[in-house]
Amino acid sequence: MGRITMVGLGPGSWSHLTLEGLETLEKARKIFLRTEQHPVVEHLKARGIKYSSFDRFYDEEETFEEVYSRIARVLIEEAQISDLVYAVPGNPAVAETSCYMLAGLAKERGIEVQTVPGMSFLEIVYQRLGIDPVKGLQVLDGLGLKVKPIDTGKGLIITQVYDRLIASEVKLALMENYNAEHRLWVIRAAGVEDEEIVQQIPLYRLDRLSCIDYLTSVYVPASAEKKYVIEDLIEIMRVLRGKDGCPWDREQDRQSLKPYLLEEAYEVLDAIEKEDLCLLKEELGDLLLQVVFHAQIADEEGEFDFDAVVGGICEKLIRRHPHVFGGKKARSSDGALDKWEASKRKEKGVKGYTEALRDIPQTLPSLMRSYKVQQKAALAGFDWDRIEDVMDKVREELTELEEVYKTGKMNRIKEELGDLLFAVVNLARFEGVQPELALRETIEKFIQRFTFVEDQSRKIGKNLDEMTLDHMEELWQKAKTHNFNKIDKK
Repeated sequence: MGRITMVGLGPGSWSHLTLEGLETLEKARKIFLRTEQHPVVEHLKARGIKYSSFDRFYDEEETFEEVYSRIARVLIEEAQISDLVYAVPGNPAVAETSCYMLAGLAKERGIEVQTVPGMSFLEIVYQRLGIDPVKGLQVLDGLGLKVKPIDTGKGLIITQVYDRLIASEVKLALMENYNAEHRLWVIRAAGVEDEEIVQQIPLYRLDRLSCIDYLTSVYVPASAEKKYVIEDLIEIMRVLRGKDGCPWDREQDRQSLKPYLLEEAYEVLDAIEKEDLCLLKEELGDLLLQVVFHAQIADEEGEFDFDAVVGGICEKLIRRHPHVFGGKKARSSDGALDKWEASKRKEKGVKGYTEALRDIPQTLPSLMRSYKVQQKAALAGFDWDRIEDVMDKVREELTELEEVYKTGKMNRIKEELGDLLFAVVNLARFEGVQPELALRETIEKFIQRFTFVEDQSRKIGKNLDEMTLDHMEELWQKAKTHNFNKIDKK
């Protein structure tokens, strides 16, 4: 079995290829280049250095990810036979996905990998633009910019802006975070004599430049118009809880924050009910603040921090979706839910269904807890087959309530009333209706109709408490047929 040596060719200038890199290439018997599209390659040819390149893979595969994966597989196969050198632009450790894939695959196969570092294009960009990365800098791949968070308060270097199509995608992604007039730098062939271009342009012109090619990178200076990210919220909370922070925030603990957490969750639900997106955005922020608040308290106690919270939920989502991130498949949402529950029971070490029932938080609203209890019991097959049977159970519980009502025994009345409510929740579950939400809608409907009744009573010069029940019932029946969506003309 051979050894793989990864060599960095530098940013483009022959003078930037390290002596170790050149010696490694000259001694190698088998050399592979990720691409011939690099200025140093002409110098290698002039020295009689033979190589094979993977440029054709870019035409044969659909995505860059597939190209890099294929390169890694081919190199692993070649390394089974003899030693080889894999040379890439810049530094193998900087923005070289194929090198990371290769190193990972080689580790799995027990193949030795050595790295001969090279100067990356970043050092040249730092020097040309006077950037000090210690002051805060982001480096992102232009091929995946849409899915990466951007901190507009820090400078941003974007790599692999290969052509005008990618430049257009980069521009659109940036315009979600920066003004179209925001000034940025385009750097082509950094450090290559007679080929280097360093040009400042407004963001909207990025995909209009004819000089963009495989040697192009973009530098976006920090924006004066700060766009806040989650790290800013975490830092603000740290300051508020700090020595010179807010006295109220410093005094809070987990117990004192409980009512605020509950309140914010309900306010999110209220915004959803109202279909008010501006309000929803605000309330989601308030709810997020509670998460950050609790994470900060835990961090101060040395228990966990916000990153641990995020890491935990990410790991949980991956574990509980084996049909997405693993080999198992689910053909429907019901199948996906079954796999989620199975993964959850295995993860928590739940041996029986009773444990799963007891694991449901007692602090949940009773309607919601009833729904979840019945839902988990149904997973064990403890469920009715027909809706008619469920309705019969509701009638049975209502009859029992009527019977104990006649006795006047409050403890029995309370018990039977609970049974009736539980049976009604089961009916809702069987029909796929969330009882908590259904009751919320009914409450709102009642308030609307009651408001109508009171408004109508005022029009005839009476207060509600002055009207007979029959008269109020008459107005109530009118309210049931009233169109509350139209604007009433005064």
